[in-house]
Amino acid sequence: MPTPDKQLSAEQSRQVAELVREELARRRISRQALAEQAKLSLSTLEKVLGGRRPFTLATTVRLEQALGVPLRKGKGAEAVPPAAVNGSEVSPDGLGAYSRRAVTWLEGTYITVRPSFGDKEAIYAYRTDIAWDAESSSLVFREGERLDAAYTQYGEVAVPNQSGHIYLVTNRHGQHRLITVSRPTILGEMYGIITTLLAGRGSLLTPIAAPIAFLPVKMIAKPTLGRVTREDANYATYREHLRKTIDEPFALFMHG
Repeated sequence: MPTPDKQLSAEQSRQVAELVREELARRRISRQALAEQAKLSLSTLEKVLGGRRPFTLATTVRLEQALGVPLRKGKGAEAVPPAAVNGSEVSPDGLGAYSRRAVTWLEGTYITVRPSFGDKEAIYAYRTDIAWDAESSSLVFREGERLDAAYTQYGEVAVPNQSGHIYLVTNRHGQHRLITVSRPTILGEMYGIITTLLAGRGSLLTPIAAPIAFLPVKMIAKPTLGRVTREDANYATYREHLRKTIDEPFALFMHG
């Protein structure tokens, strides 16, 4: 017969629950993310953290391995091996609490296209790299090869389960730029809206929104970057993707 799982005492359970809550707050990860990493049901985690069920030894060990820290005081506490996937492999709750393994399909280099803000007949194209950043425990993006290098953007990537969309967020001293795009299609493209500020004369800034498309770099044999006009070989392809954003529609633009 299998040996029944040993239960911790009420005081031990209280101490473990307190330590787990501290780790959740410190790492800014959700209970759902921790439950997934520890291979526990969210219901079980909620019950033990709420004191409605005592911790068992097996549950405690799983949490220790997921967090990479000892939760039990006394003998054996230092023998807990660090987790293969710990808190640094899960993004903050504010970005969607996604694990690194769950978003590897987003990593890569994209040709990003949107309408040119300075020439209504032209298209603006640049490179965007999306990769995992260990320091911030999240996906980050960085733009490159922009014609207007002074406006190059970088920031965090949010991937919440609820909306089914991806958000590329720039926050510089409270000034935000937001790109909201769909999950990748079967070929890897992402379509959506960019909301930013248009620089005018002097210090004049005007809110502006436009369609935007992210195309995996492998899709474009010889990508053109910068301001792309009708004479360019890639103009028709870029224009087709921007129209797809609205025609599918991946995004809606309302008129008053």
